[in-house]
Amino acid sequence: MRIIIAILIIFLLHITAIGQNNPAASEKVQAKINLLETWLNETIDYYHIPGLVIGVVYDQNLVWSDAFGYANLETKEKMTVDHRFRIASISKTFTSTAIMQLRDTQKIRLDDPIEDYLSWFKIKNSFKNGPKVTIRQILTHTSGLPREAAYPYWTDHKFPTREQMINALPEQEMIYEPETKWKYSNLGMALLGEVISEVSGISYDEYVTKHILEPLKMKATSTQLDEQNQVMVAVGYLKYLPDSKRIRAPFTDSKGLTSAANLTSCVGDLAKFISTQFDNPNKISILKQSTWREMHRVQWLQPSWKSGWGLGFSISRDGDRLLVGHGGWVAGYRSQIMFSPEEKIGVICLINTEDYSPFKIAKQVMNTIAPAVKESLQKEESLVAYDPKWEQYVGKYEDPTLWETDVIILDKKLYLYGYSLPPKDDPGNGLTELFYEGKPDTFRMSGENGNGELVVFEMEKDKVKRIKIGENFVYPLDQIPEELR
Repeated sequence: MRIIIAILIIFLLHITAIGQNNPAASEKVQAKINLLETWLNETIDYYHIPGLVIGVVYDQNLVWSDAFGYANLETKEKMTVDHRFRIASISKTFTSTAIMQLRDTQKIRLDDPIEDYLSWFKIKNSFKNGPKVTIRQILTHTSGLPREAAYPYWTDHKFPTREQMINALPEQEMIYEPETKWKYSNLGMALLGEVISEVSGISYDEYVTKHILEPLKMKATSTQLDEQNQVMVAVGYLKYLPDSKRIRAPFTDSKGLTSAANLTSCVGDLAKFISTQFDNPNKISILKQSTWREMHRVQWLQPSWKSGWGLGFSISRDGDRLLVGHGGWVAGYRSQIMFSPEEKIGVICLINTEDYSPFKIAKQVMNTIAPAVKESLQKEESLVAYDPKWEQYVGKYEDPTLWETDVIILDKKLYLYGYSLPPKDDPGNGLTELFYEGKPDTFRMSGENGNGELVVFEMEKDKVKRIKIGENFVYPLDQIPEELR
């Protein structure tokens, strides 16, 4: 009996800990979720969307997911978070991840011409003096390759086999000289699938399953939609017609373009894929964190400077937030993943029709949920970290050049406030947050203005003797040692 009681206590403590670590448990975040649920129901009704699934990721957890509408309009089968969707071009992010794994194990180099790995790569090219098509260019969609293989599969939904794609390639021609313009290319990503197979010695399907899906325990995700997986796939529908009907979309198998558009997945599995890209020592890792950062870094910037492309991911700015992600669109399905690596917050939206943008929904969810999650986490950090002893640090300090710095406390957080000439128009721009390092009187400069350097308050009889900031010092006002003046 005592053993049973002990187990129950441990279980309850574990559940309590989960609740405390889940930002969705906060009242503010829950209020935003309630608002979003109301808005999503109204959106579905107004635009006659058959069904959708939404998910919000924070760090290593899917903190909120919900399903709306129907997975099957004819049978009125309710949509659930376990239903699967064709994720179309989000498949490209898995292909890009596989390419980077091979790069990290020194089996390929990103700036190698693709013809070094695919001896059969031949295409008409009028840009004789231009650079050769490289793996990096394909990842960033700057290769100049045609958008599609030489078949009308978006019209008749009949995708070419691998052999058909390869045989038709010599009759196609380059659209742009490489590295001169951004041009999205499904053909390019299909070629990267061939590189993965050639270099690894196994099929693309085997490689992705063994090196990405299995390590991340993405059991509901597959590169090929077999009978077992088809059972839980939401029915896809074409656009809403004037007679208030929707027609089922034809089933598509991307065949030779599998690495560009053929994966099937669900919200829970995509949450795992997003989470593994966030920096966390306890995560399941399939790539080095430095490689994820490289993939999330802008490699090609659009002329508008509002968006660009990383290695396999789209990148855009929304105010102060950097968003990384990818969308997908195939007959009957649209999908979107979107996340902020810095905030460790992501959104997944899966829809079983073509005529509404999941990007619009994901963006609204991100803009509504992310600030509330961030605020709830910051409040927890400040409550845990605040120490009344910090009041001893508050005051004005200067260095030998008489340049002044303030130490202040705002909302139970410790800040450096650096002066500038002329003074900043926004007083908040001068603040640098200090995070406690776990050692006595030791902090690290963080936040938007932080540079990661240590800040150490050197004490003498409960008073600050001086502050070491990085490798330099500031002193209480008018207490700079004579030898430094």
